[in-house]
Parts: sequence; structure tokens; C-alpha cells
Amino acid sequence: MWKIISGIFLGWSLGANDSANIFGTGVTTGAVKYRTAILLTSIFVLLGAILEGPKCMKIVSDLSQLIPMEAFLCALASAITMTILTYAAIPASTSQAIIGAVIGAGILSGSADFSKLIKIVACWVLTPIGGMVFGFLVYHVLKFIFDKTVPSLTYRNTIYAVGILVAGCYGAYSLGANNVANVTGIYVGSGLLTDQMAALIGGLSIASGALTYGKKVMITIGKGIVPLDPFSALVTILAEALTLHLFTQIGVPVSSSQAVVGAVVGVGIVGGLRTVNPKMLIKITTGWVMTPFASGLMTILFIYVSSLIQ
Repeated sequence: MWKIISGIFLGWSLGANDSANIFGTGVTTGAVKYRTAILLTSIFVLLGAILEGPKCMKIVSDLSQLIPMEAFLCALASAITMTILTYAAIPASTSQAIIGAVIGAGILSGSADFSKLIKIVACWVLTPIGGMVFGFLVYHVLKFIFDKTVPSLTYRNTIYAVGILVAGCYGAYSLGANNVANVTGIYVGSGLLTDQMAALIGGLSIASGALTYGKKVMITIGKGIVPLDPFSALVTILAEALTLHLFTQIGVPVSSSQAVVGAVVGVGIVGGLRTVNPKMLIKITTGWVMTPFASGLMTILFIYVSSLIQ
């Protein structure tokens, strides 16, 4: 069972990096205090992991049949990759990190199932697009509702603050439900954990990351891509949560970073493309491209060194 330690490390790095995707826009706009944000994130991430986390376990566990030691090394390589990107304040994809690691291990053992990889990659491409579409639509729908029903600016600001809290809790729930499979799904495939045990351990590790480290990425999300007001922050959080929850029902773990960046860009399009910071988007996209390759190569290196030691 010591082999799940790397999965706990990966969960911590996921929570540290992706907690920014939930309340980052709310914190940087001043609608939510940082401590309140991370506390609510940790609670609802765990709840989502326990209640709906097993829905996405199968596709990760079936992608490559790993022995326990390979699962340990895949999670370790993914965790190191995510930690480096978190330190660099780059929103990264844990889904891409673990899938890249699993494919690297699968290539060495000849057990990689590339037919399932096609579905996963397709969902990766659709995730930021989904976030963008939801961001664009939710912006217009909520703006129409508020213009018709809440003319007072004071009342609106109160509604925005409450809305960000509610949408953030939903976003944290969706994050736990969708992304816990990235953390411990490989242990289900290797026979070390059951679905429910994997969901519980993964949820706790993600919550610990959210509670301890992640403020730098939160600033990147909240201010680095598009300057957001409280209303736009509410739209962004809700759009990201809807995107993640949709893919959870499909059974594919995707990137909350891609979902929230897509949502932020969707809001930016409403305000005009000139509000979108292209340099920051290039930085984030580069991180997405590098993540699966770095994690996969690191896994291959770890397995090779492990075979020499044995």
C-alpha cells in the first residue's frame, strides 16, 4: 500500500494547482476571501469525489493495465510535473499529466490501449471549447435576467457575491467528481484500491492541496488572462463547473484548467477580444502541450531506472 503515496502527492499537487480554477476569479475580484475560498473548495471537492468520482475511474484504469510499481511511478512522474508547473504559476492539466504517464508506461510494456486514448484526446480538445461556449451563453443569459429583475447596483453586487460562493461550491464539487480519477484511477486498474476507496483517498489528497498551496496560480487565473469584474467572475466559475460536470457524466476526466481558461476567454469575447491577454494564453497553452510529454518521458525514465535497480 505504500505505492499509493505518489498518488497522494499527485492529489496534493492537483489541489494546489486546480483550486485556483474554482474561486480564483472570485478571490482576485474581492468577492470572496482567500481562506473562505480554500475551505469551501476542500469540503466540496471531497464531497464530489465520494459521490461521483467513480464515474471517471474506469477509463483511466482501463487505458493501460499497470502493475502496482508502474502505477506508483506514473503517479510520481505526474505529481512532479504538476508541482513544477504549479511553482511556475502555470495552470496545468492533471488529466494530461497522468494520461501521458500511463501511455509512457504502456508503450514500454506494450499494454497501452490507444483506442481509448482517442476519446480522451477528443474530450481534451472539446473542454476549452465547452468552457468558452458556456461562458459566452451564461454571460448573456444572466445579464438578461439581472437587467430585467435587479435594477439596483447595490443588490446586484450582493447577488454576485452570493452567486460566486454558490457557483464556487458547485465548481469544487465538479472538480472532485471529475478529477479524482486522475489521482487514484490507476490504482483501481492495478488492483490496489476499489473505486470507493480510491475516490476517498484521492478526494482527501486534493483537499489537502487546496488548503495548503495554490495562491500563485489563483492570481494567474483571476487577473492574468482577462481582467474580470464580479459578474464576469460569477459567469466564469459557473461555466467551468457546468463543463466539468458534463464530462463527468460522459465518464472522462478532463482539465479544469482548460475549462476555466475557456470560460474566461468566452467572457473576454463578450467584452471584445482586446481584453484577452495573448501572452498569458500562449504561456498556458505551452504548459498544456508540455505536460503529457514531460510526464510520459519522466515515467519512461523512472521505469527504466527501476528495472536497472532491480
